[in-house]
Amino acid sequence: MHILHIVGARPNFMKAAPVMRALGCWDGVRQNLVHTGQHYDANMSEIFFQQLDMPAPNVNLGVGSGSHAQQTAHILSHLEPVVRDYKPDMVLVYGDVNSTMAAALVCAKLLIPVGHVEAGLRSFDRTMPEEINRLLTDQIADLLFTPSADGDENLLREGVTPDKICLVGNVMIDSLVRLLPVAEESTVLDNLNLQAGNFGLVTLHRPSNVENPATLASIMHALHEISRELPILFPVHPRTRQRLKASNNHYPGSMHMLDPLSYIDFLALQRLAKFVITDSGGIQEETTYLGVPCLTVRENTERPVTVTFGTNILVGRDMNRLRREVARILAGDQRPGQVPPLWDGHAAERIAQAVMTWRRSLSHIGSSLERALF
Repeated sequence: MHILHIVGARPNFMKAAPVMRALGCWDGVRQNLVHTGQHYDANMSEIFFQQLDMPAPNVNLGVGSGSHAQQTAHILSHLEPVVRDYKPDMVLVYGDVNSTMAAALVCAKLLIPVGHVEAGLRSFDRTMPEEINRLLTDQIADLLFTPSADGDENLLREGVTPDKICLVGNVMIDSLVRLLPVAEESTVLDNLNLQAGNFGLVTLHRPSNVENPATLASIMHALHEISRELPILFPVHPRTRQRLKASNNHYPGSMHMLDPLSYIDFLALQRLAKFVITDSGGIQEETTYLGVPCLTVRENTERPVTVTFGTNILVGRDMNRLRREVARILAGDQRPGQVPPLWDGHAAERIAQAVMTWRRSLSHIGSSLERALF
């Protein structure tokens, strides 16, 4: 069986790595990897392949930056001949980025089966480009691997037949579990002269937070005030750095503006942070597993189990609430959380099992049809 994996942004890499490893344990499986190049910064891409022990991509489409339409169009036009050339039995796509939806569309038109890893997540906010990608990909895919029970419920409500849905757990946690011992050896905190539990960690990258100068200024002002209470580490996404540079605002205090970090170093900081402030979906999941308080600067989340089970609190863009929640955490009033079901480090093994079972079922149907005809 030939499986083609298509990734485009660094959260995809963390999901694809354990799936490739799990499928590699099965006899008769051949795998290839296509990187669309949606993340083009070396710190956002190449180093992740190294740390996740992933093979180098067989193809890099070099999409780079651009509008959603430009990225999607580039992927559609450049991926189709690649897929035709490789002739996979199945294509696996990951997450909710433009590469995910575009790759699924290419394969659907070429009548190549698609499996969607991290299917069924919904924010119910169609102003988010990722929500459109999720909705379209899940309608196209032949196998839908969900990380939590709410994903199954969403898909069933949208008319997806139950035989396509596989509740497997959170494959991103597989990478976290595997690399957590490595992160525990990281010296990144020592290099920054900080102590465990005595700093906050921030990530911001969503256009809704960083594209509007007034919104970004409000968030940065709140972070500056919080940094008076304890140091704030802020690995700055390339998009966010551009917007901050354009604003010409300066934010003094104990706020450390860092370049993007490797996965290992960022994981090391997450596990030791007093709290994390973010607008990232994946970080909501990782902090839930690690038991670290997470304050999400969004009005909604496609990962509600991080709120109902985990340590995540949605503060929206209410910076007064953000300050109050930080003060509550610093006062020792930390919200207890638990790890959701099947977030156990073995999701990729369940995906591999489901893929191979699907393959055998197709072979059985083909054999039965051949016997009936001849």
